[in-house]
Amino acid sequence: MAVAADLDRATDSQWDWVAEQTRTYLTSGGTEGHENNGVRMLLLATTGRVTGQPRRTCLIYGTSGDDFVVVASKGGADEDPDWFRNLHADPSVGVQAGTRRVTCRARMASPGERDALWPQMVRIFPLYEEYAHKTDRQIPVVLLTPQD
Repeated sequence: MAVAADLDRATDSQWDWVAEQTRTYLTSGGTEGHENNGVRMLLLATTGRVTGQPRRTCLIYGTSGDDFVVVASKGGADEDPDWFRNLHADPSVGVQAGTRRVTCRARMASPGERDALWPQMVRIFPLYEEYAHKTDRQIPVVLLTPQD
């Protein structure tokens, strides 16, 4: 079960540029790396479904009410990103958005929620639309609901 404190001890993404962004974010306490070219990023800690160890990554996000909204695009790859597969095994996650840290519960957006949230996320990051055309899978939209 990942919680906000796991952000400090989690293993970084295998993608070097994501790991570097994550470390900058953490080192600055969230004052650097939260916004990049007008796009907001959050840090996400999940529990590895195979190892049981905390894993972290940096993701573009939007909001819906109190929830954070993230997209499991993996650049339009045909398979889901590892962080998304980890959520199926354990939906408890740690989130840092700017300087705010919170433990959240992750869930897939319902079809109706996705219909409303997908265009919002495409406005935030237009490449999501291109990614959707690169794959046959429907790219998941995930809501992260704060628990504390």
